[in-house]
Amino acid sequence: MVSSRWPTTARPDAPTSRFQQLQRQLRQRWCSADTFDTEERQIVVVPSLSLNQEELQKVEGVNYYEERLLFSLIRLRNPNTRIIYLTSQPLHPSIVDYYLELLPGIPSSHARERLTLLATYDSSQKPLTQKILERPRLLERIRRRLDPQRAYITCYNATSLEQQLSLALDIPLLAVDPDLLGWGTKSGSREIFKRCGIPHPPGSDLVFSEADLAAAMADVWEQVPDLQRMVIKLDEGFSGEGNAIMDLRPLAAIAPGTVGTAARTQALQEALQHLSFQCATEAWPHFSQKIHQLGAIAEAFIEGDHKQSPSVQGRITPLGTVEILSTHDQELGGPDGQIFLGCSFPARSDYRLDIQAMGQRIGEELAAQGALERYGVDFIAVRQGDPDQPTWDLQAIEINLRKGGTTHPLMAMKMLTEGRFHPEDGLFYTKQEQVRYYRASDNLQKPQYRGLLPSDLMDIIVTNRLHFNSILGVGAAFHLMGCLSEYGKLGLTCIGTSPAHANEIYDQVVSALDDATQGQD
Repeated sequence: MVSSRWPTTARPDAPTSRFQQLQRQLRQRWCSADTFDTEERQIVVVPSLSLNQEELQKVEGVNYYEERLLFSLIRLRNPNTRIIYLTSQPLHPSIVDYYLELLPGIPSSHARERLTLLATYDSSQKPLTQKILERPRLLERIRRRLDPQRAYITCYNATSLEQQLSLALDIPLLAVDPDLLGWGTKSGSREIFKRCGIPHPPGSDLVFSEADLAAAMADVWEQVPDLQRMVIKLDEGFSGEGNAIMDLRPLAAIAPGTVGTAARTQALQEALQHLSFQCATEAWPHFSQKIHQLGAIAEAFIEGDHKQSPSVQGRITPLGTVEILSTHDQELGGPDGQIFLGCSFPARSDYRLDIQAMGQRIGEELAAQGALERYGVDFIAVRQGDPDQPTWDLQAIEINLRKGGTTHPLMAMKMLTEGRFHPEDGLFYTKQEQVRYYRASDNLQKPQYRGLLPSDLMDIIVTNRLHFNSILGVGAAFHLMGCLSEYGKLGLTCIGTSPAHANEIYDQVVSALDDATQGQD
């Protein structure tokens, strides 16, 4: 079965739901984090990863990823803002103290008094939002702390669960309407690219069976007869999980021009069992079940000896404006280089303004469809021509309608420097108008780091003078610190005066941790 259904905005004469009524209140309640705001506001932060839980379990330490939204505490710089931050398990006090002490311009004690931390005490493999909804007494505690005329919810990504929480608390949700999430799937992304005239790889419509997938693959191959590889994407995969590679080079005997379409389709269906998966534990029988459940697309794999993976991040505000927030060059890994590991800000000067322009057009189309809040667009850039004066072939590959791995490092830099992104040149300037760059990762992980507590990390970093220096505006900031002891895994953002300086600080942090844990693996 091939899907051609796309989410649409409501008809002008359609009845307004309670959720839509709440969403309209965001225009009065939301204020940009760049603004010093003295109005009374209440923000409920729900860092739930409301994604496919089976796919999430492939990410080591994912139960600690709720810490990644702690950058939301930047809002506590505003003296009359209160935050309720919810987690599955209680946060370590030293982690909370670390973030509060990073806040410039306000005593950490003043910010701490306006922060409420609540936990479900539930480490099961369910989205945090579901855990909250299953606890009516916890919901009542949250309600008692809220003024419903001043509050709203912010989250990692929005689903029907977050919509239910919005209705249960009777406050708006600063996120995309779940009815529009189709625009953030692999097939929905391709439709948006088509509407906006954005270059994207040849590919298929959404299919839900092996037979239809094989037929779609045969069609893509016929569109690009010299294609070497093809990527099969689950419609709702994320961070490269849910992608598989079909190597067409061993199948030269069935290439276009050698056999008919029917024979090629049959051979491709048989070859599906030999897909190359990003996750070592994945296998075709399991993957094929997810094709039936989630749907999949086939897309040409972009080859190239010199490839980059840039992305652009934007925001659609409750006021209806579209803002470009940042660009990055992503660091990818895994067997076929499709798993997100980290990023560098900004993207290369060769193409960052180009992807900003494309990101703006995509954001405007998403806004026209009724989308709201964060979105990101991933690209593949292949270098062409003279290495000293290259041109780049840019192909958009997917849209994410949520916060992502590039969200928290940018917000960390905003928190630390009180600076702003300038879309005119794609650079970030501190309050003193100094340009800053960073390298960030969610995946600094080594076996010998296991057993390190957050306080041990601080000892190592302070001893080596790598902590963020607010006077110089350079240094390292950390996240996923709760992940360190159990998994030996850490997130960090290294801010420097140049890309080389940011890389240097990153390498110094790794060296300091290695030296401190030498012989412990």
